[in-house]
Amino acid sequence: MSVDVSSPPAGPAAIDAVPLRHPWRWVTAIVILVLAGLFLYGAATNEAYRWATFGKYILDERIVKGVWVTIQLTVLSMILAVVLAVILAVMRLSPNPVFRSVSWMYLWIFRGTPVFVQLVFWGLVPTIYKNLQLGIPFGPTFFEFNIQNLSNYFLLAIIGLGLNEAAYLAEIIRAGISSVPEGQSEASTALGMSWLLTMRRTVLPQAMRVIIPPTGNEFISQLKTTSLAVAVPFTLDLFGRQRDIASVIFQPVPLLLVAAAWYLLITSILMVGQFYLERYYSRGVSRKLTTKQLETLAKAQTLGEADGA
Repeated sequence: MSVDVSSPPAGPAAIDAVPLRHPWRWVTAIVILVLAGLFLYGAATNEAYRWATFGKYILDERIVKGVWVTIQLTVLSMILAVVLAVILAVMRLSPNPVFRSVSWMYLWIFRGTPVFVQLVFWGLVPTIYKNLQLGIPFGPTFFEFNIQNLSNYFLLAIIGLGLNEAAYLAEIIRAGISSVPEGQSEASTALGMSWLLTMRRTVLPQAMRVIIPPTGNEFISQLKTTSLAVAVPFTLDLFGRQRDIASVIFQPVPLLLVAAAWYLLITSILMVGQFYLERYYSRGVSRKLTTKQLETLAKAQTLGEADGA
C-alpha cells in the first residue's frame, strides 16, 4: 500500500466575505451636509446678523476685559466650590449622623433651588442683613461686621456661584471616593498609613479617574453659568459687557454672537485641558481583559455549558 504525499491535504475553502452596504448612510450624510451648507450661506448673507458689527466688537477693549472678569469668576468660584465640596463629601461619608444630616440638608437646598434665584438672593443680602454679630445672647458681642460693606457684587457673585456648584461637586467627589474598593484603604491601614496619607497616596489617585471627567464638565458649565451673575447684579463680565454695548447701539444679535464666540473659544481650550487631564489620570488603565481574566471567563462559560447539559 502506497501513500501519495506529493500534494498537501486540502484546507477549508476561502470565505468570500462581501461587506454589507449602507447606501442610506451616505444619503443621510449628504443631506446633512447640504442643510449645513444652506444654513451657513443663509447666516452669512442675512443682514440681521450684521457681521460688520461683529468684527468691530469681537476684540473691543470692553469685551476683552469682560472675558478676563468671566475667567476670574469661573476660577475663583470653582476654587471655593472644590474646597467646600471636599468638606461636604467627607461629611456625607462620616459615621456621625449630625455631619451627614447637615451635608444632606445643604445639598437639598442648593440643588433644589435655581441658581438664578440664589444669585438674586445674594444680591439682596446687604439689604436683608444690616449687621453680622457674634457673641453671647443678651450678653457681650465679640465680633461685629457691617454687611453693608459687602456691597462688592463681584465677591457676592463668587460666593453665590461657588456655594451652588459645591453641592454638585460634593456628590461627584463622594462617588469617586466610594468607587475605590475598601480593601485599598484596609491594606494602607495595615501598612501603618494614617487616614490622611491613605487618602492622599491610595484613595484619591484612584478616585481621580472617576472625579476628573465630571469635574471638567462642571468647570465648563460654570464658565457659562457666570452669565447669570447679572442677577446679583454684576455686569462687568462678558455677558454683561455685551448687553451694555448692545443696549447703546441697539444691535443685540451681533453682540450676542460676539459673546457666543468668546464662550466657545474658552470652552474649547478647557475641553483640550480636560482631555489631557483624563489621559494623565487614566494611565495604566486598560479596557482589555488580562490573560487571567480571560481564563476565568472561559472556565465560567465551560461550567455554565456543563450545568446546562
